[in-house]
Order: sequence, then structure tokens, then C-alpha cells
Amino acid sequence: MQSLCKLISISGLCVLVYTLICFHGVNCDNAPPNDQIRIEGDILLGGIFPIHQKGAKPYSSTDYRSLCGALNKDRGVQRSEAMLFAIDRINNDTSLLPTIKLGAIVLDTCSSDTYAMNQSLEFIKNSVNPAFEPSAFECPDGGSVRYKNDTRNIYGVVGGSYSEVSLQVANLLRLFKIPQISYASTSVALSNKEKYEYFARTVPSDEYQAKALLHLVKFMNWTYVSLVSSESQYGESGSNEFIRNKGDSICIATHEKVPQTGNDSRFDMIIENLKKKDKARAVVVFLRMEDAKEILRAAKRANAINTFTWVAADGWGKEQKTIEGSEDVALGALTVELASQEIVQFSQYLSDKNVFTYKRNVWFPELYQEVYRCVAFSNVVVETDDLSQCSMDLPSLPELPNFQQESKIQFVIDAVYAFAHAIHRAWSEKCHPHDKVCPALRFLDPRVFYSNYLLKVDFEDLVGSHVKFDAKGDGPGRYNIFNFRKDSNGLPRYFRVGNWSEEYGSIIDLESIIWDSYGSNELPHSVCSEPCREDQIKRESGVSCCWVCQDCKSFEYKYNDSACVACDQGMWPYPNKSGCYELPQKYVRWYQPYAFIPISIAVIGIIVTLYHFVIFIKHVNTPIVKASGRELCYLLLGGILFCYIMTFVIMAKPTYTTCLIQRFGIGLCVSIIYGAILTKTNRISRIFHSARRSARRPTFISPMSQLFITGIIVIIQIALNILWCIVEKPGASLYVPEKRDEVILKCAVSKNSVLISLIYGLLLVATCTYYAFKTRKIPENFNETKFIVFTMYATCIIWIAFLAIYLSTGNNFEIQSTTLAMSVSLSGYVALICLFSPKVYIILRHPDKNVRKLTMNNATYKKGSTGPSQETPPSYSQCNTNTANTYGTCDEQLANQLDGQNGKKRLKNAKQWKKSGKDDKSKILQEEQQRSESLPLQEIKSESNTSSREMIEEQQATLEGGGGGGDDGGGGGDGDEDDEEDEAEISISRRRRDEIL
Repeated sequence: MQSLCKLISISGLCVLVYTLICFHGVNCDNAPPNDQIRIEGDILLGGIFPIHQKGAKPYSSTDYRSLCGALNKDRGVQRSEAMLFAIDRINNDTSLLPTIKLGAIVLDTCSSDTYAMNQSLEFIKNSVNPAFEPSAFECPDGGSVRYKNDTRNIYGVVGGSYSEVSLQVANLLRLFKIPQISYASTSVALSNKEKYEYFARTVPSDEYQAKALLHLVKFMNWTYVSLVSSESQYGESGSNEFIRNKGDSICIATHEKVPQTGNDSRFDMIIENLKKKDKARAVVVFLRMEDAKEILRAAKRANAINTFTWVAADGWGKEQKTIEGSEDVALGALTVELASQEIVQFSQYLSDKNVFTYKRNVWFPELYQEVYRCVAFSNVVVETDDLSQCSMDLPSLPELPNFQQESKIQFVIDAVYAFAHAIHRAWSEKCHPHDKVCPALRFLDPRVFYSNYLLKVDFEDLVGSHVKFDAKGDGPGRYNIFNFRKDSNGLPRYFRVGNWSEEYGSIIDLESIIWDSYGSNELPHSVCSEPCREDQIKRESGVSCCWVCQDCKSFEYKYNDSACVACDQGMWPYPNKSGCYELPQKYVRWYQPYAFIPISIAVIGIIVTLYHFVIFIKHVNTPIVKASGRELCYLLLGGILFCYIMTFVIMAKPTYTTCLIQRFGIGLCVSIIYGAILTKTNRISRIFHSARRSARRPTFISPMSQLFITGIIVIIQIALNILWCIVEKPGASLYVPEKRDEVILKCAVSKNSVLISLIYGLLLVATCTYYAFKTRKIPENFNETKFIVFTMYATCIIWIAFLAIYLSTGNNFEIQSTTLAMSVSLSGYVALICLFSPKVYIILRHPDKNVRKLTMNNATYKKGSTGPSQETPPSYSQCNTNTANTYGTCDEQLANQLDGQNGKKRLKNAKQWKKSGKDDKSKILQEEQQRSESLPLQEIKSESNTSSREMIEEQQATLEGGGGGGDDGGGGGDGDEDDEEDEAEISISRRRRDEIL
């Protein structure tokens, strides 16, 4: 009784659905009786195909011819015949459903979803009609009510074609748990098992088709494309999947939608909108075949030949009907079509069919009228009167020159075979081997049949392709790629140029693609902006695919396509801006010209300085060495040598040690040289200027005093350096200039601190220059002052040039280091050449002039005359150094030879006065005055000249006594130094007398 109630409730639901559909304007009784194909069988399969195109009038019309349009000879008749072909093969196959015969009910959808739903009610009526016929039930052995074994119902439906048709039909069939397999519907929505739990398909979802088109666009490097889609389930789902998966690398210039009731003006407006986006040459198309055909016609009206590169989904596919009359604007198009192969057996099957002998397909007469342009039977309604009667000798459809097997024939056959394999497996498990349709198979729960049998089929079809379904009931994603171009005869046709599959991606023969009517195989551009170089970033201008290329800064690397990031300090970007690498540390290396030249100069200076050392030590007891002040000379030579050594420190790799030595060394060598020169010039100045005011000998003019004064000057420099190291710790540091393109290893000192550290040295130079200038008028005999003056002038020029170069090349450490090293070395060279080279020249080349008197004569550095009237000065060898061991004794011998007995007598008297305590200068002046009064004028002049000469001799003796320390080697003298001082006092007295006269 419960089973009967269940059947009655199902029947009631059928009546309710039927009533609602008819109530909402669907003419349920309008379809003609011959609008279907019916084949009897033990199990029936339904089939829905777009035999006709959509009609021009709304479906509410009562005129049947207005409901459907022209015949679809390929998508309609061929596909429906493919289902009948598959059923015939299955029924003749003894290994597949050997005891069960399949039947079919094939209906026309007229490419309309509402008409298709009306037609599908036929399947519902066939499934539940037994509820209205009591004879369809039986109660065996007085048990529960059940169907009789010979009752026939729809076990599944094959179809539909368009996605919107399949959606409507699936919504209806799911109410009655009737499984459905589509051969062409690719909408993504149909993969939703919560809404369409009994739907499956032998084709993949539009998700895969969108991926195939997207991969094709990316393969061509097109980043800016237009999109055109139909306002249908097929067009919406395909375009949405394309947009969803495109990412940021592809931009949609414009998205045009074709309404279901679009007219020519609407299509023309779409073409105009596409032409406005002239940079988007590629146009991706998700259109139904009818809409694609109208788009091409509108492009032809706009003369848009070679304007667009069409990239079309399988709605266009490789259909000839789509491009009929618009071949010139479709040339170069790329289309995708489900990967299928021609079924040779089906073509042979059609070869045996003609309208006169084949009565099963009710649409064959209309097919002949469409293909052969003739009337097969007199009762066929025709639209024109110029059609003749069809001949019996007409060729079969496959024999026609323009015949092409429809691309989805394979999937129609696979759908029928999928039902057959699922039923066969269920029959094998539920029934006995010799049974036909046992009750267990007949009353098998549709949900169990769908999930346990239908979705688990796995077989090879007629061409060897693997047929199976995934968890969503979708077929495998495999597509062929076609290029519409002219063949060798100039006829346009589709050429297969590649394929795409979910497992292996795409394989495209790019060189075989022709892109326009001119036969060009040059890849067209469809980009808003040309790609930037790999070291540039994109600055978007409104649209993500439209940008302006911008270079990163020299110290930045490319972080991503839209941003540059600065490298860390000490890092530099690779040439392609892909990242940063650590810059090598730069410092002056000795093989570079910046270091090689100063070092070479320093090496020469060291050799020359050591040579001067050797000469001075070898001739230490000669008058010219003594007159130069030996102690200060040795100190000067040491300072000059230190200058040259500092060049190696300045040019060495900066480390803590080298930087510390450099801080102390530069100031130290400068203070040694110019401290010694300052002491010497100050001593000369004090001696001669004090002589004008007093006959007393100046203080601190002895050798030890001079060394002490120089030591104090050097100690001040050392103290300042220590203070500098406390304030600014020494060491090496990495310096990155403003351009950041290099890392410089240099001593950790600022430019200002370097300049401040040189102030003391520059002050010494300035003071030395002042004293040198002050003593420039000292009698010519003391010509060393002239060389000191020149030394200081040259030094000032060198250091002024150094400061100018150093301050103006703050960004070039190599020039700064070289300039500093050269300045220090040149300072040493100036001092060496000006102060020591003349003395070495006399010592080596003119030893005859290396005597005491000639060191005081104004012709000291002049070559003596050898004429008869000129007395040749005696050599210093005339002073017997063996018997005269002191400076004073040697001077005394020379004085006796030049001045005679008068000078010797005055020297003796001076000594006696000193011993007797008579050292009053007034007495000396008085006696000298008395003596001068008793002399004639000529003698006074002669005596005055002699007195002036003796005064100069006394000053020279004082200088030599202080500088050389006397021949006693003790520095400072004992008895001889007293003799020189007495003689100096007498000489000063005489000079003052001469001034009075």
C-alpha cells in the first residue's frame, strides 16, 4: 500500500508540474504529432537536440512554424542520427546488454529553453503514465502493488545542446530523479551537484574551456583584449570563468554582451565599441553560433577586415555555418573545439541513408530540402515554390563535397554508450544472466544508479578515447585549436594548429598560423603598453595593463613590477635590478697610478735623503757642516725621511694601525721639519737683532737649547694628536657616497677634523715663513737664510694647493689620498733640495771652498778667480786639524793669516782684560775712541772696515759655536767658546764705534 501511495504522489507531482507549465503560456498541445522519433525497446532513453534554430516569434504563438526557425542540419539532424546510430550498435552488440533492447524518444528543442522544457514533459509522461492506468500494476500472490514487468519508462535522457536548455531540463528531470547526460552543454553551473545532482556530461566544463582560451591568449603574449559574450548561460559562465582566472596579467579593454533579442543595430554598436579600443586587437568570444554569425556580419558591414583577431570558444568552434558570407573578416581567427575525432563508422552509416528508404528520422525530408534544394514528398510544407522534386539518384550526405562530420558526434555516441555501460553493470549485479529487465533493475533507486554506476563508467569509445566522469560528472578537458585561413587554392577553411589538455597544457604550431587576409604569419600585438625592460617598473595609468615604464634609481633594485626598493648600505643592484650584491671595498691599491706615482717619488726621496745623511756624517767636521748646525740638520733630515715614509702609510689599506700612524705621523713629520726650521730662523733673527741693541750674547742659542726648543714644538703636536684620538677615535670605516655606487674603506676621520689637525702644522709653516722673511736682509755671508726663505715660500704654495685640491675633491678619495701624500713628500723635497743640496754640492764638487773664511765671504758660493791679481783663498786643509782640535783654534789660525799681528794683539788684550776683571764696555769704548783719534782718517776707515769684518766674523763664530758645538765635540765649547765670545764683544764695540763715526 505504501508503494501505491508513493506512485500516486509522484503522479500528482507530474500533474502539478504539467499544469503549471501549461498555465504559464506554454502551448502543451501545439507540437505536431510527427515532431519526435520513437524507437521501442525494453529500456527507453530520451534525447533532445536543436533540430531547428530559435524561432523569430515568441513561444506563446499558436503557429508551430513561428516557434522554430531554420533547420540545424549539423547540430540538429546529424547529432540526433548519431544517437540512433549508437543505439543500433548497442542493440547489435552481444557483449553489451545482450538480453535488453534499448529504445529512444528523440525530441526537438528548437534551440529554446522554454520549448525544450515543454518537450521534456514527454519524458515525464512516459515515466509516470502507469499511475493513471490500473492495468500497469499487479499484486502477485496477494502481496504489495508493483509495476508489471513489461511496463516501459525513461531510464535517462541524452541532451541538451545549449547550456540554458540543459539547465531548464535538468531542473525538471531532477524532480523525477531522471539521470541526464549532455553532449555539448559546458556551463560551469551544471557542475553544482547540490542543484543538479542527476546531471553529467561527456564534455568538460567551461572552466576548462576558459582556461584553454586564457592559455592561448597568454601564449601569444596578449595582455589587452576585448571580450564578447552572449547573454545566456553558456556565454555568462564562459566569460565569467575567463575573467576569474585571467589574473592581473591580462586586462579586459571592454566587455560587450549580446542580448538574446539582439538586432543589427545592436551588433553594429558592439563592433564600433570594439574598434574604439584599437590597442585590443584580440577579441575573445563566448558566443552561441547564431550570435557569432551576427557579429561577423556586423564586422563585415563596418569593413573591419584585418581589424580584429578573433579568439572563439566552441560555440563558434569550426562551424562552417558561422562564417558563411563573412569569411574575409573571420580570416586569422583562432577557435577552440572539443577534442574529437571523426567517427568513420558513422559516416558509413549515413551513406546508407536516403530520404526515400529511411523513414525513422522524421526530419530527413526537411534535411534534403535544405541540403539538396528539392522536395522529397509532396506533403512536405515548403517556403518557396521554386523547389523541384528530389531525384532518387541524389548522392548521400557524406558524398557531398562540402560535407563535414559535426564536431560533437563523438560525444553524443559516448553519452549513449555511457548509459549502456552503466545499465549493463547494474543489470549484471541485479539480474540473472538471461533476464531482460528484472524488478531490481527496473525499481533501482535513480540516485544509486547515478552515483554507483553512471559516474563510475570507464571505457574506450569508437576512436579509442578514454571516457569517464569526474566527481562533478564532467568529462575530461581536451580541446583542439583551429586557425581559419585560406588553403593553397585560396579557399578559406579551418586548420588544426594545436591542442590543449588539462593534463599536458597546450601544444601550438605558431609558425603555421596565418593572421590576416594577406597571409602574414607575424604575430599581431594586443597590448595596451609595451612590456617594460626587466630593470624597469610599471606605473599604471588607470588600467592595470596600461602603464608607463619607469627606471629604478641607480641604487635601487626591482622589488616587484610596480615598486623599486633601495639596496642596503654597501649593496648595489645587479644590472637587471633583480636583487643586490655586496659592493667590493675600494681603497687605493699600490699598483694603481694614484699610489704608484707618490710611492715612486717617496722611494726616490728616501734614497736621496739617506745619501745626504751619509754625506753629512762623512764630512761632519767640515766648516760647512759645522756652520749649518749639525744637530738640527740631522733632525731635519730625519723629519724629511719621515715624510717619505708617511707616503707608504697614507697609501696603505686603511686599518686601525695605519689610521693611527697616519694621524700621528703627518703632524709629527711636519712639526719636526718646520719646528727645526723655526728654531734655526728664530736663532738667526735673535742673534742679529740683539746685536743692534746689546753686545750681550742671546740666550738659548746653544745646540742643546735648539734641540730642546724643537722638542717642545714636537711634543705639542703629539699632545694635540692624542687629544684628537680621544675626541675622535681612530680606525677604519666604510664610507658610502651620495651616489651609493661604491663602498670606500677609509680612515674614520671627517674632512673638518683633518683640516683642524693641520692647523698647528700650518701655523708652524706660517711662523717659519715670517722669520724667513724677517731675516732676508741679513748680510749676504749668511746666505742660508735665502734658502730658508725660498723653502718656506715653496712650502706655502704646496700646502695652499693641497687645501684647494683637497676641499674641491671631497667625493674622490683617491685624489685626496694622492694629494695628501704628494704634499707631504713635496714638503720634504723642498726642504731637502733648498737646505741641503747646496751644502752637498760644495762638499762634493768644491771642497776648496769648504773653509771657514769662505763660509763668511760674500763669494762663498762663487767660484774663485785664478788670476794673478786675485789671491786664492786657502783651503780648510791649511788649518792643521791634528794640532788644532778646536773650532776656536782653527778660527784663530785663519784669523792670524788674514788680519796680521794687530788682530792677534787685540784678541790677547781682550783676554787679559777679562782675566783682570776689566770688562767694562765703557773703558773699551774709551780706549778705542782715543786710539781712533790718534789715527789718520785713512787708518780710521781702514780700521772701520777691519772692525766690520771682525764683527761679521764674530757673529759667524757665534752661529758656528752654537750650531756646531765647537771642535771639542762636546757641543757648547769650553775655552774656545770663551775666546769667540770675547772676540764677538770686541767686534760689536768696533761696529758701534763705526756707527758713531
